[in-house]
Amino acid sequence: MTLSCPHCGFSRDLAPGTVPPGTNRVTCPRCRQAFPFAGPAQPLPAPTPAPPPLSAEEQPKAGFWVRAVGAVVDSVIVTAVTLVTAILLGAIPTLTGVHLSTDGQGMFAFVVWIFGMVLDVAYFVFFTGYCGQTPGKMAVRIRVIRTDGADIGYGRAFLREVPGKFLSGILLGIGYLVVAFDSQKQGLHDKIADTYVVKL
Repeated sequence: MTLSCPHCGFSRDLAPGTVPPGTNRVTCPRCRQAFPFAGPAQPLPAPTPAPPPLSAEEQPKAGFWVRAVGAVVDSVIVTAVTLVTAILLGAIPTLTGVHLSTDGQGMFAFVVWIFGMVLDVAYFVFFTGYCGQTPGKMAVRIRVIRTDGADIGYGRAFLREVPGKFLSGILLGIGYLVVAFDSQKQGLHDKIADTYVVKL
């Protein structure tokens, strides 16, 4: 430790323990002027290491009801887009003066139905594959991940959202209900695609 006088510039190296603990003022041996003594700088405490990140299995899982709320939000969005599109398509014959026969009206309804199905699949596969979150899941702060913690990706998102959810629904909805009872909150479609739905 080096002691430096702010008055005359005198400095001297001091051995540890030379200055008694608690000393806050010292006198310069050359100019006899007193000045504040701060003492040796105390070492900074070692930073607390950050806890290791939770594995996918340890992360808190989203339960049945929070997932249901997210699904309702998504259904409202998809239905609204489908209805707006149907209204716009339905206005075309009127604006062009074309009268649709009964068969034509049936074909029009079929086209709207197909569009709704394609939109539904594209909506869920795109958002789930892109970031693991549809707008509904974003609203309730949950996310789909793989059981190893990796991003789900488009291929696995398609497996989960199309054949996986088809099987969950066709079994009288039991594939969805098991979320409420499974230890990892996985539905049948989650087990098929090897995914978890976690809270953020």
